[in-house]
Amino acid sequence: QVQLVESGGGLVQPGGSLRLSCAASGFTFSTYRMYWYRQAPGKERELVATMLSAGSSTNYADSVKGRFTISRDNAKNTVYLQMNSLKPEDTAVYYCNTKRGSYNYWGQGTQVTVSS
Repeated sequence: QVQLVESGGGLVQPGGSLRLSCAASGFTFSTYRMYWYRQAPGKERELVATMLSAGSSTNYADSVKGRFTISRDNAKNTVYLQMNSLKPEDTAVYYCNTKRGSYNYWGQGTQVTVSS
C-alpha cells in the first residue's frame, strides 16, 4: 500500500525558509519519479517541482525557479522541498505525489503560510 506523509509546513515571514519532507512507503521508492504540488485557496493544484528516480535531474515551475530545491534520499525513502525567499503567494497546501501509470498517489498535504 503506497503511503506518502508530508511534514515541515508552518507559518513563516516573507523572505524566510522552510524545508518540507515526504516519507514514502509501500513501493520501490528509488525507481519512481517524485513530485511536489501545491494548491492555494480558490486555485487549481499546480506542479511545483519534479525529481527523476535516478541521477539529479529536476524541473521547477517558473514561479519557484531559483528559490526552491527538490532533493531525495533513496536510503531514507524521503523526498524534500527546500523553500527559500518565500513570498506570500507561496501560501498553499503542499502535496507530495508519485505516479504509477495514470494513477496518482497523494499525501495528506502540509500547510505553508507566508505572512508577516
